[in-house]
Amino acid sequence: MGQQQLLLIVLGVIIVGIAVFVGINIFVANAIEAKRNNVTNELVNLAAMAQQHYMRPLEYGGGNKKFTGWRIPPELVTTANGNYTATVNDDNVLIIGVGNEVVTGSDSIRVKITVWGNKYEVTILN
Repeated sequence: MGQQQLLLIVLGVIIVGIAVFVGINIFVANAIEAKRNNVTNELVNLAAMAQQHYMRPLEYGGGNKKFTGWRIPPELVTTANGNYTATVNDDNVLIIGVGNEVVTGSDSIRVKITVWGNKYEVTILN
């Protein structure tokens, strides 16, 4: 083989290596973003459940304009996407979702949602 052919082979191997490295990084970033979106979607679902409890009269098992008595349904405390905990007050609910996807080292995906009677606010913690 000539020197030019060896140089082209080495250059080709380097380019393929870089492409594989970039592809893996993009895949990991998209997987983390997808898991974060799944956790956020489940939090919004839980927020809707809490608001339903807030609006429902006491006679029908609701909170009658209070969140007191609402809790996360047992089957939704731990899901395929993460674990959820709620802090319930009379006028709001704070739900924190911790995803089961590890971002870096020991950091997990963490998303917080604060729920009021007519709105909610999502905050990405990690």
